[in-house]
Amino acid sequence: MGQVVAPKSLRSVAAFDEKFTGVSGKKVSAVAGLIAAASVSSGAEAQQSNLPPVTVDAPVARPRPVASKPTADQVRARNALRRAAQRQQAAQQTAPATPSGPADANPYADPAAPYKVDHVQAGGKFPEKLVDTPKSITVLSKEVLADKNATSLKQAILSTAGVTLGSGEGGNAFGDRFFIRGFDARNDIFIDGVRDSGVSVRENFFTEQVEILRGPGSTFSGRGIAGGAINIVTKQANPDKSFYNMDTTFGTDQTKRVTLDVNQVINPTLAVRAGGLFQDANVAGRDYVKDDRNGAFVATTWKPVDAVKVTAGYIHTELTGVPDFGVPYYRPSTSTTASGPFPDFGANRNNWYGQINRDFYRTGQDIGSLNAEVQITPDLMVSNKFRASRSTQNYVGTLPESPVNGTPLSASTLTMNPQSRLQITDVLANQTEATYKFQDGAGFKHTALAGIEVDRERSSIDKYLGLTSEGSGVPTTPSGSPTGVSVFSPQDTYLPGKALALAGLPTKIGIDTVSGYVMDSANYHDLLILNGGFRYDNYSISSTGYAANGTLGRQSAEFLIPNFNLGLTLKPAPNGSVYVAYATSANPVGAEFDGTSTAYGGLNPTLAGGNTQIFGPEKNKAIELGTKWELFDRHLLLTAALFQTTKDNARESQNVGSAAAAAPLGCVYPTGTTGNISCITAGAAYRIRGIDLGIGGKLTDKWSVFGGLVLMQSEVTQSLAPSANKTLYPTNVGRPLANVAHESFSLLTKYQLTDVWELGGQAVYRSKIYGGTLLAANQGTSLPSYWRFDIFAEAKINKNWQVKLFVNNIFDKRYYDALYQSATPFVLEAPGRAAYVVLSARY
Repeated sequence: MGQVVAPKSLRSVAAFDEKFTGVSGKKVSAVAGLIAAASVSSGAEAQQSNLPPVTVDAPVARPRPVASKPTADQVRARNALRRAAQRQQAAQQTAPATPSGPADANPYADPAAPYKVDHVQAGGKFPEKLVDTPKSITVLSKEVLADKNATSLKQAILSTAGVTLGSGEGGNAFGDRFFIRGFDARNDIFIDGVRDSGVSVRENFFTEQVEILRGPGSTFSGRGIAGGAINIVTKQANPDKSFYNMDTTFGTDQTKRVTLDVNQVINPTLAVRAGGLFQDANVAGRDYVKDDRNGAFVATTWKPVDAVKVTAGYIHTELTGVPDFGVPYYRPSTSTTASGPFPDFGANRNNWYGQINRDFYRTGQDIGSLNAEVQITPDLMVSNKFRASRSTQNYVGTLPESPVNGTPLSASTLTMNPQSRLQITDVLANQTEATYKFQDGAGFKHTALAGIEVDRERSSIDKYLGLTSEGSGVPTTPSGSPTGVSVFSPQDTYLPGKALALAGLPTKIGIDTVSGYVMDSANYHDLLILNGGFRYDNYSISSTGYAANGTLGRQSAEFLIPNFNLGLTLKPAPNGSVYVAYATSANPVGAEFDGTSTAYGGLNPTLAGGNTQIFGPEKNKAIELGTKWELFDRHLLLTAALFQTTKDNARESQNVGSAAAAAPLGCVYPTGTTGNISCITAGAAYRIRGIDLGIGGKLTDKWSVFGGLVLMQSEVTQSLAPSANKTLYPTNVGRPLANVAHESFSLLTKYQLTDVWELGGQAVYRSKIYGGTLLAANQGTSLPSYWRFDIFAEAKINKNWQVKLFVNNIFDKRYYDALYQSATPFVLEAPGRAAYVVLSARY
């Protein structure tokens, strides 16, 4: 080895040694001693300091006493300082370089490969790393969300394999409605592990990462969770570093967006983080549609002592604009499959079928949280989460429904079906958990968790009056007969608006749940991991509402619901695992909190005759066999799983036309009830099988990838209701499920070309989606498959500034996200091509 030059810390020690025994130089020697100690403790940062030289006028040295010599303690202290400096220098020369990461780094992700997440937020319920967790979990880190340019939960989820978007309908709210592995998950969305009840529209400006937990999971999360759940992890105050972030976006769709994210360390025990959002935007390829947003969040972290941590947070979002309920669907008759969205038959894809002077939406959320963790002993921790939230859905929109008729295509008209809702959802929730770590006599290291959860959910759902006449088709002839609205040139866009008034007869829903659960993960020398859990939910629901004749009705139900899960993980190598897992879940009646009837997962309060349509919970069971591997210095995670999920006692809807026809099926309506009467029966069953592949992390130091492939096969195995289209399908049995893309693929990748430039892109594929009523693909309607491609480039201007250019849907592909389930369907059209410039500041 070559000659090693002594660092400043050692030279400081020498100076300290020279002055150590001088009586007249006490002040200088004291300063030198402090400098020596600071240089030893500060490491490489002190040695590489570029601070300007400082001149100190020391006092004139006095004559040194003749008898002055260092004592034995002073010599030992001097030698200890020298040895410490030498060890520090040797460690700096031999230690591998590790990336320090940005100040706002995701605490759950691999710092060297931020596309790869190592842990989910619920550490007590999932104590092992993801590679050793016997469950398919897809995690979209903050960096993945940024490189997807996903500013909302919907954008993030729709570019992820295995998840499909559903449409809001007359009996449930419009908003974030997702299908995971073929099962409706619109009320299986959580924020920091607490259920976010009620359908809303969720922003991402306060989001650290999005976790998609696939497969049944009532043990972990309570009711529902048939196909999976989505957990939004929020940004928390960082007590280690202060930082100041700002992102400014301009887009060709008239987007103007600014987000702020500021973290301030007040003192070693307290940190505060705050952020804000402003957005003014249109939607590419859609006339008149507006997507405006604003919001703010604040989070605090307080650690008065090492054993106590208290966090608190508040989130406010408000999304406003002009809603887009899609485009009509061309269906010339009920006996043909020659059908599809009207833009595929010549209608302008930009056509918007609403009324600009009437239609609006305003979606808001206010979420307050207070959490505490106390480390009672090194092995025992007790935590408590308290949540209070209010979500509001307020809108009037137009469903462009296409009646089945034999008119020529060029003369096609649509029926304007106005939909409105004012839904206010309030939630109070409290989770108390104790986590205990211990080792048994057989050598297993246990992480055991026990918890109690108490939830109180309340919702009030009202609608606006004065909209029905506009749904018959306008404008009218001089005699008052409706002429219909042209599909190709909608002529009613600027009709004068009307004063809106609420009906004042809201449907009110209340759900009270008390849950107890225990789970354990037992690790045997990182070779064998066993885990299991059991949860008991005391679920109680009540609903009141008004029938068409003004009668006030009430329905209520209460269930005790047990669920469990088991998992076995074998580790053939430290970087890999093979596992098998089994889990159950349950969907009690009324669990879909936004539904106003049993046909939409709610509880119909207008039924008479006692507990009609109060069925036992739908039962879900799943088995999964999978493997996970960390490769390329453990910076890349590969996952593969085979799965099967079955649902028993599933509910189906039958349109019976009248209250008298509903009675033999057990559906008793109040006398005088009119309109389209639906009756629900229970006892259907279906099955979904598939393979789930995932990848996330780095292939090389410069090449990052994130994506997945999901292939599924679904089948209705038992059905009591007739097919929605008997001409095409005599029975539901054997049909695949509706609203499911059975094949889906996504891949996000980027490459660091130089220290300045990065280039990336994304490919997304969805197979054909079939339409149907609630359960089976039984209407002869479908959405075509599609590929979509995005591209982006990033330039680092300097250490504080960077700029990104995104082009979404670069080939301006016309495709569709969701299909309405009725016999006169409409579809949600996806945005067209748009380009965005994002300027980011990091301090």
